[in-house]
Amino acid sequence: MISKSMVSNYEKMKDSMAGKFLQYDQEEIIQKFLLEHDSKYIYIQFVGRRYRINRLTGAISWSKDHFQTEEKAGYNEAMTIYDVLCYSKKNCHLANEWVNINSLTTVQGGTLKKENDFFQSLGKHDNWKTKVLAQACEALHGKDLKKSDVAYEFDLFPFLSLILRYWEADEDFPATMQIWTDKNILDYMHYETLMFAVTHIIERIKDEYELIYQNFNFTELR
Repeated sequence: MISKSMVSNYEKMKDSMAGKFLQYDQEEIIQKFLLEHDSKYIYIQFVGRRYRINRLTGAISWSKDHFQTEEKAGYNEAMTIYDVLCYSKKNCHLANEWVNINSLTTVQGGTLKKENDFFQSLGKHDNWKTKVLAQACEALHGKDLKKSDVAYEFDLFPFLSLILRYWEADEDFPATMQIWTDKNILDYMHYETLMFAVTHIIERIKDEYELIYQNFNFTELR
């Protein structure tokens, strides 16, 4: 259970980043990533949702209905967006080469080091049904790569993707998940920010999975 003090700390950190965002040249950010904008907001797509950043407060929100209604961005998504917009390298570009996220060896130690296998434990779900998982990935506009038991490419942002690959458990091996990214992803965000981005997308997949699972016709699996 997450305590109220933890929630409060997350909100404080998010508010702090909103303030830091306001210190950056917004026109430069807009041109760098070719972002839609107007006098009040900067707009950006993130994992299939439309977000906007308030240009006066730095606050981030998202909407399903062109902002007739809106929701405050959660901690993981907000911190990922701030990090990419504010701290990505000036000339960041894709290598167009996929690598396993655990192979990003430029990071030494910390809670995300390979032996802790954060990303593997995050995606662990021994009872996932692959057809349900595939539909959940498609609900988030994932592109089916026709590899592994389930493999989909997702747009984190229009300019930056990742791949989820999943293998069902069998009598010899447990269920396995891998996350693959562009080799140059650390030009776009800090390594620690991958924790926020991947946590967000896995949580979105799990939410879609539960919705689909409740109405799934399991005779299809026979």
